[in-house]
Amino acid sequence: MLDLLKELCVLDGVSGNEGAVRDYIIEKVSGHADEVIIDVMGNVLVFKKGAKTTEKTLMLCAHMDEVGVIVTGITDDGYLKFAMAGGVDGRVCVGKSVTIGPNRVFGVIGCKAIHLVKPDERGKAMKTEDMYIDIGAASKEAAENLVALGDTAAFDDGIVEFGDGLIKAKAIDDRFGCAVMLELVACDLPVDCWFAFTVQEEVGLRGAHTAAFQVNPDIALIIEATTAADFPSVTADKKITKIGGGAVIPFMDGGTIYDRELYKMLTELARNNGIPWQTKNVIAGGTDAAAVQRSRAGVQTAGIAIPTRNLHSPACVGKVSDMEEVRKLVRLFVEAHV
Repeated sequence: MLDLLKELCVLDGVSGNEGAVRDYIIEKVSGHADEVIIDVMGNVLVFKKGAKTTEKTLMLCAHMDEVGVIVTGITDDGYLKFAMAGGVDGRVCVGKSVTIGPNRVFGVIGCKAIHLVKPDERGKAMKTEDMYIDIGAASKEAAENLVALGDTAAFDDGIVEFGDGLIKAKAIDDRFGCAVMLELVACDLPVDCWFAFTVQEEVGLRGAHTAAFQVNPDIALIIEATTAADFPSVTADKKITKIGGGAVIPFMDGGTIYDRELYKMLTELARNNGIPWQTKNVIAGGTDAAAVQRSRAGVQTAGIAIPTRNLHSPACVGKVSDMEEVRKLVRLFVEAHV
């Protein structure tokens, strides 16, 4: 699965511009899926027939998009102005490289030099309007020959395995979930299953709305990456989750109170199969679960995630062992619906 994750994370897929990821997924499911639907939003909906057809429709869901920026203006001297696409913390942007638009134009995010920052400005989060992207253009005209307003820019920070089984990459949120689902599509399944690879999660769960309406599932499992704030400066009650602590099974977040029956099923499957697990100790954030759960007449919805440091940044960090535990638990969840 690690190689699959790396291939997915390399692809640029900022919200609203997920084409490269979508094409990759369509290619990977070819020959394994019984049906593939690309809806108007750009979601990839994959049906895989299993050994048994159940009365209730089961859907697994993960989003294809990643956080990034979108070009909103070009200055007379060739710099790009931008807005955030998704919940990006401005503090992590300065000095980071990006690739912009369909031609993957290289750029660097910059701001006013530190020696020009006034004392009362230091220690404050950098405002987006005070940053720019330098693409090496000498004029507005030169820049316009390379990029256009509305082009998205993805972070370009590389993939590194390091330390005790850790991996650093952009877009682990949520190419990890996509990797898990692609592995399942390629396998024999015990029951029929739909797989929803959704768009625009990072800007408001938009693809999940139409995906859930199309599939109309009775039961859904959202596979995600979630925040791990397990740093020395953070008190125990604010760490949220811990890298190396195993699968994260949330009972609630900022958008969803997860189905109690499915929450119990997941925790018992983990305990009975020796899978380490944890839950979130801070109620915050949100996933496609909020949109899926409320679609049509409602959907029984559960969530599972890997703990991830530096979420929504160019350098997400996860642990391979946590990923393996989630992968195993997702498979057990599907088997439990025979």
